[in-house]
Amino acid sequence: MTPTTAAGRGNTVVRGSDFLLLDIGDAPVGGKADWLAERLREAMADGRLTVGSSLPATRVLAAELRVSRGVIVEAYRRLTEDGHLEGRRRGGTSVVAVPAAPSVGLPRNPTVEVLRNSTVEVLRNEPPRPAAPPHPPAAGTLFDGAPGVDVFDLLRAAPARVDLTPGRPDLTAFPRAAWLKAERAVLTGLPADTLGYGDPRGTPQLRRAITDWLARTRGIRADPDEVVVLAGTSQALSLLAPVLRADGIDAVAVEDPGSLGIRQHLRHGNLATPPVPLDEDGVRVAALRATGARAVLLTPAHQFPTGVVMSGERRRELLRWARDGGLILEDDYDAEHRYDRPPVPALRTLLADHGCYLGSVSKLLAPALRIGWVIPPRRHRDALIDLKRFTDLGNAVLPQLVLARLMASGDLERQLRLLRVRHRRRRDAMIKAVVEHLPGAVVRGAAAGLHLTVTYEADVPDTVLAAAALGRGVKCHPLSWHRQLPGPPGLVLGYAATPVAVLTDGVEALGQALRELS
Repeated sequence: MTPTTAAGRGNTVVRGSDFLLLDIGDAPVGGKADWLAERLREAMADGRLTVGSSLPATRVLAAELRVSRGVIVEAYRRLTEDGHLEGRRRGGTSVVAVPAAPSVGLPRNPTVEVLRNSTVEVLRNEPPRPAAPPHPPAAGTLFDGAPGVDVFDLLRAAPARVDLTPGRPDLTAFPRAAWLKAERAVLTGLPADTLGYGDPRGTPQLRRAITDWLARTRGIRADPDEVVVLAGTSQALSLLAPVLRADGIDAVAVEDPGSLGIRQHLRHGNLATPPVPLDEDGVRVAALRATGARAVLLTPAHQFPTGVVMSGERRRELLRWARDGGLILEDDYDAEHRYDRPPVPALRTLLADHGCYLGSVSKLLAPALRIGWVIPPRRHRDALIDLKRFTDLGNAVLPQLVLARLMASGDLERQLRLLRVRHRRRRDAMIKAVVEHLPGAVVRGAAAGLHLTVTYEADVPDTVLAAAALGRGVKCHPLSWHRQLPGPPGLVLGYAATPVAVLTDGVEALGQALRELS
C-alpha cells in the first residue's frame, strides 16, 4: 500500500509567483498581458512597488507563471510606454514613476480581495543555548520522557550518518560569492561613522529593504519605522514575553501539533501555552476562544509541522476573534519555500494593530546570520525597542547592510529560485522513498516547506521509533515532541539539507526499524 498525501495536491504543478503573490489562474483567457499590467499598476499605486523597485526578469517571471515570455514582455512594454517602467540592459527593469492613486475598478486577485474585504468588515468598527554536552547521549536516553529545554542541543550533538531533523536549510547552498560581492560593495562605500553604535531598531537600509521584500513577496505594506531588526524569531519571542506580560497577557495559545521550540521559548518567558487543535483549514477558532488566552501564535502560511495552509474562512473567523481583543503572533515560518501551490498572503496584510509579524532569513540563507525582524503592534513597539536596546544595543551593523544589499539587488530572490529547484528534487525523492519503505504511511506538508510529517499505523510509539532510527544512524523528530494533545504517532523529517542518495538511505533505515519494532 502506498502512502497517502494528505491535505495537498501532490505533485500538481501550480502556476504562481512570490512576486506580488501573482496567480496566473486569475487572469482571463486571452487577456494575460492586460491582467499582469493592471496588477503591476495596482502594486505601484498602493505602495507595494515604489520608485526604484526592480521587477523580475521577463524569462524568470514567465517561468514562474508558466506563460510565454511574450506575455511578460508585452505587460512591461505597456507600462514602459506609460512612463512607469524603464528597462536598463544589464540593470533589468525598474519602476521610475508610480500612479498618484489606485485605478478605479481594476480586477483584483480574488483570494487577496476576499481577505481584504473581510478585514474592512471585521476591523473597521532564541535565548543563549546551553553548552553542548561533553559526551553525546545514548539514543534511548534522548527520547525517554518529556523533552527537556536542551533536547535540540543534545540531538545536534548525537552522531549520525543521516540527519533528517526538520528546520535545517541547505547550508552548502549559502550564496558565498554573492555575499562576498555585497560585502565588498558595502565596505567600499561605508562612511567611517557607520562603524559606531547603530540604531537599536536596525539600520535604516535593512528596514527599508525588509519592507520592500515583504511588499513584493508577502503582500505586506509597512513603513520601515514599524520594523525592528532582531537576532531571529527566537529573540523576538524572548523580548515579546515581558512586553506581553506587562500588557496583562500571561498566556499565548499555540497550535497543536505545533513547534516544541516555540513552546519552549514562550514558557521560558513565563507565558503559558494552552494548545489549540487543528483541522484541514487551520487552527480551530472555537477551541482558541475556549482557552481564554488573549494571544495566539500561528504559522498560517505553512503550519509547522503539518503543512496546513489556513483557509480564507478560518482567517475571517480569526479576525473576528482578534477584533474582540485578541493578539495574533504570526510566525511566517518558511513561507517562501513552496512548490505545488500558489502563494498566500500573510495574515499581517489584514491585521493592522491586531497582529505581530515575525520573520527571518534563517531558513532562506542560514541560521548563523541571526537576522530576523518583527513588526509589532503600535502599542507594543516602544517597549520592544527599549528591550532590544538594553539587551544588546542592536544587531551587528555590517551583516545588516550586506543583507540589505542582497535584498535590493535581487540576489536573494535568485537564491530562493535556486533553492526551490533543489528542494523540490529532494522532497520528491523523500516521498518516493516513503512509498517504498514505509507502506501505509500518510505524508503531510508536501506542497511547501523544508520537511514532511509522516504518520503510520503501526502500534509503535514515535519516540521508540526515533530512538531505534538514531541507533541506526538516522536523526529525526518524533511527532509527539510537537504535541501537547493526544494524536497518532509520526515523524517529522527534514529533507532540504540532505542529498537525494542520503535521503533514500535514511528513509530505508526508518522502514527497517519500524518493521523490526512492529
